[in-house]
Amino acid sequence: MRAVLQAIADELQRLKADGESTVAVSDETMAGLRAMVKAQRGERAAPVVAAAEVLAPVPVNPLRAERAASAVAAAVPVVPAAGAAPLRGLVAAKVGGRELPAPPAVVLPEGDKAARWATLRAFIAADAGCAAQLGPGVKPIFGVGSLDAKIVFVADAPSEEEARAGSPLAGASGELLAKMIGAMGLKPEAVFVTTLLPWRPQALAAEGGAALGDRPPSSAELVYGEVFFRALVDIVQPQVVVALGQEAAQGLKAEKIKTLAEVRGQWTEYAGAALMVTCKPSYLLRSGTNRTKRPAWEELMKVMERVGLPISEKQRGYFL
Repeated sequence: MRAVLQAIADELQRLKADGESTVAVSDETMAGLRAMVKAQRGERAAPVVAAAEVLAPVPVNPLRAERAASAVAAAVPVVPAAGAAPLRGLVAAKVGGRELPAPPAVVLPEGDKAARWATLRAFIAADAGCAAQLGPGVKPIFGVGSLDAKIVFVADAPSEEEARAGSPLAGASGELLAKMIGAMGLKPEAVFVTTLLPWRPQALAAEGGAALGDRPPSSAELVYGEVFFRALVDIVQPQVVVALGQEAAQGLKAEKIKTLAEVRGQWTEYAGAALMVTCKPSYLLRSGTNRTKRPAWEELMKVMERVGLPISEKQRGYFL
């Protein structure tokens, strides 16, 4: 119970670092929190109270839940929304008690890109560590797009919708990313879109409990998935890798990143390609104003310039 509540505080801190000031919480998530608190009545909820110290004071919309849920509301206002996704980050790194082994060594044969990509897909599908996180009957998520792409977009992990569809371009976030790619003058099939993790990190209410939603990947998971991604980059040989969000950037840079603002919009290098960090499409969906869209668009224009794409005056004026 205490680990679950502490994870909520950690997730609130992460959201604040991403620039969030409100969080949409589904009825399902709140019901799960209330059930946990009732089941553990008498256990102190102090770990969550720490979230109030992490986040700047903001107007509060009380949740009128038990002590732990009320502490979450005290830390950040909750905007009830029909069909809202469950709050991410409800547990720590362990998922159902499964531990990740050391990352595998991926050695690809010489040959054409299609053959090497087929080998990598087969390697991931047969990997025991990956299979343990996926669960019985669940297939890993592979990237989609052109193996000759000049640009590779990479997020941290698939969402529930993406995992269900088997594509990182599914759901509202995937659709927005496709529109962003279109605004660059490209078709989604001309670039490559993927995730560091081939599996969806799920949050569990307790050991063996029902899944409550997604959670951010752990550091161990990012290290594990980066091995597969590096092999992909070796196959595609893109000019630019675009990391979508703080977790993806942390996985590629192999260093702790406190806030996305530390690294976004700056050129660095990854596996021989130029690396640009920008925000997740999901952030733009939650905070879709010109003030948030313009910086992201400026970062994409830097990518366009890097690969030699023309930029019209109309494109330069987007979101001003």
